[in-house]
Amino acid sequence: MAEVARAGGREFPTEVIERIRDAVSADAELTRTELSRRVCEWLSWRQANGRLREVSCRVALQALEQRGVIELPPSRAADRKRPSRVEPGLQTEFVLQERTPLPTELHQLGRIELVVVGKDCPQEYGQWKEALERFHPEGHVTLPQAHVRYLIRCRYGVLGALGFSAAARQLAARDAHIGWSSPARTANRELVVANSRFLLLPWVRVKDLASHVLARAARQLAQDWQSACGLRPVLLETYVDAARYRATCYRAAGWQRVGATCGRTRNDRTHTRRARVRDIYLLPLSGDYRRRLCSEPIVRKPPAPSSPSWARRELGGAELGDPRRFERLVSVLEDFYARPNASVPQACYHSWGRLKGTYRLVNNDDISMRDILAPHYASTAARMNNEPVVLAVQDTTSLNYSTHAATPGLGTITNAADGALGLEVHDTLTFTARGVPLGLLDVQVWARDPAEFGKRHTRRKRPVEEKESYKWLTSFQAAAHAQRLCPHTRVVSVGDRESDVFELFELAHARDDHPALLVRASADRRVRSTGASGLLWKVVESQKKTELREVQVPRTAERPARRARLTVRFCAVELRPPRNGPAGRQPLHVWAVLAREEHPPHGVEPLEWMLLTTLEVRTFAQAMEKIDWYARRWGIEVYHRTLKSGCLIEERQLGTVTGLTNCLAIDMIVAWRILYMTRLGREVPDLPCTAVFTEDEWQSLCKVTHPNQPLPLEPPSLTEVIRMLSKLGGHIARKTDGPPGVESLWIGLMRLSDISMCWRLFGPSARAP
Repeated sequence: MAEVARAGGREFPTEVIERIRDAVSADAELTRTELSRRVCEWLSWRQANGRLREVSCRVALQALEQRGVIELPPSRAADRKRPSRVEPGLQTEFVLQERTPLPTELHQLGRIELVVVGKDCPQEYGQWKEALERFHPEGHVTLPQAHVRYLIRCRYGVLGALGFSAAARQLAARDAHIGWSSPARTANRELVVANSRFLLLPWVRVKDLASHVLARAARQLAQDWQSACGLRPVLLETYVDAARYRATCYRAAGWQRVGATCGRTRNDRTHTRRARVRDIYLLPLSGDYRRRLCSEPIVRKPPAPSSPSWARRELGGAELGDPRRFERLVSVLEDFYARPNASVPQACYHSWGRLKGTYRLVNNDDISMRDILAPHYASTAARMNNEPVVLAVQDTTSLNYSTHAATPGLGTITNAADGALGLEVHDTLTFTARGVPLGLLDVQVWARDPAEFGKRHTRRKRPVEEKESYKWLTSFQAAAHAQRLCPHTRVVSVGDRESDVFELFELAHARDDHPALLVRASADRRVRSTGASGLLWKVVESQKKTELREVQVPRTAERPARRARLTVRFCAVELRPPRNGPAGRQPLHVWAVLAREEHPPHGVEPLEWMLLTTLEVRTFAQAMEKIDWYARRWGIEVYHRTLKSGCLIEERQLGTVTGLTNCLAIDMIVAWRILYMTRLGREVPDLPCTAVFTEDEWQSLCKVTHPNQPLPLEPPSLTEVIRMLSKLGGHIARKTDGPPGVESLWIGLMRLSDISMCWRLFGPSARAP
């Protein structure tokens, strides 16, 4: 049985445990510090800013040693005397300040500064440490690896010290206030920062100074924490001893009491080390902090069992509360995939029990769309891990359920209050750089509230978390969860003009390990570039025109397919925050690429893309790469067409929104599978057909399309089988016809379902009883 080891919130695979043992036994001079660095490299265990998590790793290794899993090198801490970082003579400054009279009014102090105390600031660190050791009731504390320290200064000298560090792992009152689940807390706890120390020196008695410092720290910390730790926090917490303090300054600075601790310390794993009960205070740094913290992560996919069923492999790990529900979900997915154009009774035509089970499954209020799609999200992340670049394309579509007018919970999908009824769907579909769809990462479904219809004129006054625009940020967070599961993959979030939201760019800059962003600009906002400033289009148009680039423009209902010749310009720009947003927002550095068709065909609207990206664009090749990536966005339009025309999701006859959304989740996996099969046959033509089709399927297909030829001894290629399948769907497959499309494939799949079933019953593999 494989050895399982988990410590410090990380899993240590068997091979890593063996490498640790080999390293310790082979090198007698190996230190624990060097060993932790090696283990971090083996596990790709890094902070958001890319630094190794050496401290967390050493704590985890010590836990493994205590359990007898490994044996660490001897500790050398006792063999060396650590020199004090407090330089002699620094205490004199505080002694002199005690004799210096200070004003008693805040405005008389002048400018208050919070000076960051870094590793390379021994004098400031000495002052910070001495202040806490001498004057704080709990003394100096060694902060965790993720921390920011401040000295509070004015023209009269040092006024005090502040310390911020990683938040507590669990706090019942805080967790109840946020409302996050255990997986969400594990994934997002780094976005919460604790104010672990706050001190004003005893002789500093200035009215309102404490609340002023806390308010200033709240404005400054987000940027400083991102610079130090690579992520931007959204919530602050602190713990106040109510027996000593009234927390007046915290309440004056906007902090809110949410409960109290239970009297345990951070490392009290045995429930024996009692501490003071403290009040818990929280301060949001972002209006959408609850949504950000409660976003469910994409879990790592467990090893898939050996099974010929693609549906069973795709849904492996689904948690539906009952194993029988999982079996039912697998059978429903297989039935829907075999007959994508069919209604639910037609898809389950061969079994009355399967039909009843299908309706019970999709109408079950204990099963949500997220429950059905979660294992597919994990499978998508597993496929992403094998790609150097993945494009996470976001888009919105509407589902028209006007024939379900009696179904409660639907909303308008038009600009009229009494327009067609239905649901809005915003999804994120991932593609390789060559356009192969890897699967979904996020799906949001909602119905517009009729009571809120007509609020468009107030959109500039409302925060983004109260608008539909927040859908772009939610999907970006899902891509960020996948990015952390795939550290060796460059994930790029791609969106159309509707995604040109300043808050989305802020979120992309919030963590160093966040996905890159590539969106098409819609707002001609004011920007600043090297040697120029003004409106976005004018600044980029002033750049030198580069070479021409041809792109394939796919056909639509309004226009035929054609090739467009584009001129390209690009430069770095600084986006200024909107004037109607909250105060204190910083300009953001991005790159702009303008691709324009200067000589379109007569009567055709010219193609023009203004792309904004967080990725560097310094050369023509880099600009062309971003244009090619954005062109892949058309793949999600094909996906939505497959979902509506191929799976006929708008014609599903289900009487509840729960049934519609659960059925939609299954159909979305089916639509992805059809599109995946189409693109895979084009991009990997020599792949054996067994990667997609079962033995019964390809054998029966060969026999039907080539009845006078014997079955091949070896499975044919995927391209050959897809060509045969498309012929069943009406594709002529002449040399000049090009590869088959998704429409001929979903029709062919419906016919193949009946053919393969007859082959299993009456073909050569059938056996007489």
